[in-house]
Amino acid sequence: MEKPVRISELLLTEFDEEMKKTRTTLERVPINKPDFAPHPRSMPLGKLAAHVAQLPAFGFIILTTPELDFAKADFKPVPFESAAQLVSVLDEGAAKTRSALAGLPDEAWSENWKLLMQGKSIFDGSRFLAYRQMFLNHIVHHRAQLGVYLRLNEEKVPAIYGPSADETRGF
Repeated sequence: MEKPVRISELLLTEFDEEMKKTRTTLERVPINKPDFAPHPRSMPLGKLAAHVAQLPAFGFIILTTPELDFAKADFKPVPFESAAQLVSVLDEGAAKTRSALAGLPDEAWSENWKLLMQGKSIFDGSRFLAYRQMFLNHIVHHRAQLGVYLRLNEEKVPAIYGPSADETRGF
């Protein structure tokens, strides 16, 4: 009888693909437009790109702790210095998160995980749902926003789940 595949093993391929796509997107962020925003309520490009670069570190927190209270966390947004610097931040966080993901036992996915702000609940659910919603879906969402920012700034939008108007990858 075959040994069942661990949940983490199933998620590693997806994680690697999403980090690769995110890396490609960050490599194209124009450093000379940190204040660009397509709308007054939109996050400026520099802040959005830095947030995307830091999100893998949040994935690590989800996989290695039972909760996070933003009011008690020692969180410092990274500065927006260069595309290479953002990629470095992403790669560092992704490496730590990948390692934690690879080692997570199946039973840990059903454990409760909480996100709080000054003790008030923002999220309270399974670690699996926190990982998917608060980290992975979150990074995909903001990466898509960066794609729009790239387009509006005449930068090449990378192919993500198929060809983009700028990259056909043999299609």
